[in-house]
Amino acid sequence: MTALFTPFSLKDVTLRNRIVIPPMCQYSAQDGVPNDWHLTHLAQLARGGASLVIVEATAVSPEGRITPGCLGLWNDEQARQFVPIVEAIKAAGSVPGIQIGHAGRKASANKPWEGDDHIFGEAGWDTIAPSAIAFDDKTLSKVPKAMTVADIQRVTADFVAAAIRARDAGFQWLELHFAHGYLAQSFLSPHSNQRTDEYGGSAENRGRFLRETLRAVRKVWPENLPLTLRMGVIEYDGHDEETLSEAIELTKGFKQDGLDLLSVSVGFSTPTANIPWGPAFLGPVAERVRREVGIPVSSAWGMDTPKLAESLISKEQVDLVMVGRASLGNPHWPYYAAQVLGVDRPSWTLPAPYAHWLERYRPTVDAA
Repeated sequence: MTALFTPFSLKDVTLRNRIVIPPMCQYSAQDGVPNDWHLTHLAQLARGGASLVIVEATAVSPEGRITPGCLGLWNDEQARQFVPIVEAIKAAGSVPGIQIGHAGRKASANKPWEGDDHIFGEAGWDTIAPSAIAFDDKTLSKVPKAMTVADIQRVTADFVAAAIRARDAGFQWLELHFAHGYLAQSFLSPHSNQRTDEYGGSAENRGRFLRETLRAVRKVWPENLPLTLRMGVIEYDGHDEETLSEAIELTKGFKQDGLDLLSVSVGFSTPTANIPWGPAFLGPVAERVRREVGIPVSSAWGMDTPKLAESLISKEQVDLVMVGRASLGNPHWPYYAAQVLGVDRPSWTLPAPYAHWLERYRPTVDAA
């Protein structure tokens, strides 16, 4: 058995392989409510053989949406509509997960294919952040309101309420979105946090909102189910060693607070970052976090060719690989990877109406 197709257990959850569908925003909801698009999209990816399907970034409040089309989990109607999605993912043999978050100063934006820029006027809404600093002066130029301590406590409570709804809807894996320049990441980054109170200044203070929110969610999320988070541990802004060292220390604190796995990503807190895009460029970064913290890690960004994914797992750089865009192009990417890696019968099976024909007339696959 190849490393990529070995099971992975965390708490009471066992994944059938190491291939994960990461949160991928669809911008297709209305008033935060999931619909047939989300059901079809996510069920298809689960049937494709991934072990874990994580629902896209789901806002904990209306102001926390990236766009008007983003999913939400701030009311019971939204939670009810997630139930059939959870059941469909489970029926396909995958574990249902969800990512909850708040977009902070990057909220109130148009969909990517409609400009990906801030919405001003009645169609948009006011944004909040640790400090009144816009992301840039062009695309995301709206100046957010600097949060009061009461605002911070309110958002933490929104995370808790969303976690409870996710729990009650039947999700078995929870990911807190503390990455990508959204609210939590903007507390952590000096690019966006210039506060002088207990939530700004030192690395410990800049991480305070994140740790307080994690602890609060840990109290309501079942102990036997994985509680994870995604965080940008590096910015590629010329201060990489300092940023990564601070992130590792913060993750050690997360582990004490009850974190079960960290999804390693980039901060995306400044438009001037020089990100070294390339195949699995975060692999060594993730491995360092895994080694120095002693916590399981996952990661994404260019980890979507079978032999590379296999190498990342076998070399213990990551515990799970997130395959996003490649799964949109081929929802049965795990099946394709099994063919490339010579796995005749992986621990999961395709649906019978597919498996019969694909196994009987198996094509020749390039060993990419």
